[in-house]
Amino acid sequence: MDVVAYDTIILAGGRARRLDGISKPDVLLHGHRLLDYSLRATTAARRRVVVGPPTLTVPPDVLHTQEHPAHGGPVAGIDVGLAMLDRHRRSADRPDLPVLVLACDIPHVATALPRLLAAYQDPAIRPADGAFLVDPDGRAQWLAAVYRPEGLRRALAALAADAGIRDASVRRLTAHLDLRPVPVEGAEGTDIDTWADHARLDTLLTTAALTTAVRTPVAAPAPAPGPIPAPAGGSADPRPTMIT
Repeated sequence: MDVVAYDTIILAGGRARRLDGISKPDVLLHGHRLLDYSLRATTAARRRVVVGPPTLTVPPDVLHTQEHPAHGGPVAGIDVGLAMLDRHRRSADRPDLPVLVLACDIPHVATALPRLLAAYQDPAIRPADGAFLVDPDGRAQWLAAVYRPEGLRRALAALAADAGIRDASVRRLTAHLDLRPVPVEGAEGTDIDTWADHARLDTLLTTAALTTAVRTPVAAPAPAPGPIPAPAGGSADPRPTMIT
């Protein structure tokens, strides 16, 4: 099956009340920002846009925008992110590339993306509007999903005409769409909403790193440095220096 080209909207706003109101995308997990995990997971995207406050640092090849006024909720973020992708489309670009919508607080999602994209292009499910991750307990991860852009625009327009986009729930947005579930494997869909969530994922990464270290022969060459290596000792203080 051919590799699917896609665009990405990374949602990196929100008030993060259960994380003491700090900037969630800047929270550190094993020495790297949560936003960095999302950026690394989506390096194959044609275009990426981060929707979040202007204080965020993003790579030069990544678009950056924010809903106005700020803190308008994920649906408002999807709306401005899609508009930003549309504004930066070149004449030679395909207008129908799928759009991956990804919350910035799902650090293990990278391994699920190939299955999401495969489900999207599966002839058996076309012309569905996309595919989303679903946890073992049946909880839908609407912000770890691949959408057809025309379906997303249609759903946003319907929601805007009804109750408005600002502060709308993603569940109301997806009620206008025909989406297919893709089961998560392991911790792929685990998000970080609280410091307890952060501690669990930190422990998981520490255990994985220690297991890898034990299984690696002493004489083995060191791996090439990557954007997000997992240190064996766990995270230091995960709170960003700047409080927003």
